[in-house]
Amino acid sequence: MKKYDLIVVGGGISGVAAAVSAAREGLTVLLIEKTGQLGGAMSASLVYPFMLYFTKDSERRLLCAGIFTEMRERFAKYGESSWEFYKFVFDDMVCEAGVQVLFHTAVFEIGRNGRRLVSVKAATRSGVQTFEADNYIDASGDGELMFLAGCDYQLGRETDSLCQPLTTCFRMANVDIDLFLKERLRLNTLYTRLQSEGKLRNPRENLLVFTGLGKNILHLNTTRVIKHDPTDTFALSDAELEGRRQVYEMFRFLKEHSEACKNAELIAVASHIGVRESRKLRGEHVLTAAEIKNMVDFEDTVAVGNYEIDIHNPEGSGTTLYYFNGGEYYRIPYRSLLPKEYDNLLVAGRCLSATHEAHSAVRIMPICACLGQAAGVAMALCRRTGADTHSLDVNALRARLRELGAVVD
Repeated sequence: MKKYDLIVVGGGISGVAAAVSAAREGLTVLLIEKTGQLGGAMSASLVYPFMLYFTKDSERRLLCAGIFTEMRERFAKYGESSWEFYKFVFDDMVCEAGVQVLFHTAVFEIGRNGRRLVSVKAATRSGVQTFEADNYIDASGDGELMFLAGCDYQLGRETDSLCQPLTTCFRMANVDIDLFLKERLRLNTLYTRLQSEGKLRNPRENLLVFTGLGKNILHLNTTRVIKHDPTDTFALSDAELEGRRQVYEMFRFLKEHSEACKNAELIAVASHIGVRESRKLRGEHVLTAAEIKNMVDFEDTVAVGNYEIDIHNPEGSGTTLYYFNGGEYYRIPYRSLLPKEYDNLLVAGRCLSATHEAHSAVRIMPICACLGQAAGVAMALCRRTGADTHSLDVNALRARLRELGAVVD
């Protein structure tokens, strides 16, 4: 059996960033992904677009840079607007870095020795296999590895464990975009009325749509499935069914009531319902909303951002928003990636250690990419210096991230 320097569980944007960053620093890396593609929410859940990753002032300084900038630049070289090309970008990056990728593979058991993970057992197309490594990163989104390892975590919000709603995104082609934008206010008014009359099942308060994916293509992030636990197999399965019911409902609503959509075609429905929130590590530091609002300057900051606190009501309609101004930005500390229970495990992406409110801001894909890069580089430094994840020289980590173009100040 081959033993790796690092195993990364989860091939979303944070997992790709972690695996590639570690491999480029000299580690042998195994990246384990449940589906047949990289990109996570981007690929399987059709999450689009990238939320804000630069300051709002006239300088428009990049906040999420480093490997995330490289991803965007590689995408731009394809010269296409379709986000499907990010799948090629991620494939290129892992292959060039020498990362061993296993698709269609799900981890279901761990082996440990004291404060160290020593192996993972996974269901593969070739049967059950065991993989060993010196270090591990959980980039699974739902915190699957840290859950199996028995780490402390919080599910959803602290008061009742309800998670932010799930959403099945979908796309329509042959839409007159200019006309649709003119119709939008009328459509929202009609939508609200039909909802109040009990004629629409979707509890979301308005139509959430995006353009920019290509001529005459409309992206809809507007379904809302509430009170379903994304970590419960039965609840998640029911959510998938309900999400598609709402997709069809919204598609028919637009076909029947929008002149811009009268000839529209349904061209894509997410293969995996989008999950905003599920398990969140309770690590060495739990990032709070107060720290984000006060823009606390942590000594161990490894990523920054300014996307708003954005809480989709876990119980129904309504969205709570808190915006940051001008050049404001918050910091995310290394300790929010660090489980208390292990010396060779980090988390990256949306399963980081944060409260329900703080998590709603830092869960976005640009920040997740930066967290992945920080985790990957951290593991490389641990390997190089003989440190563990708790004794790592964080100043050295921050210095290396700066050299790689990341923003940590």
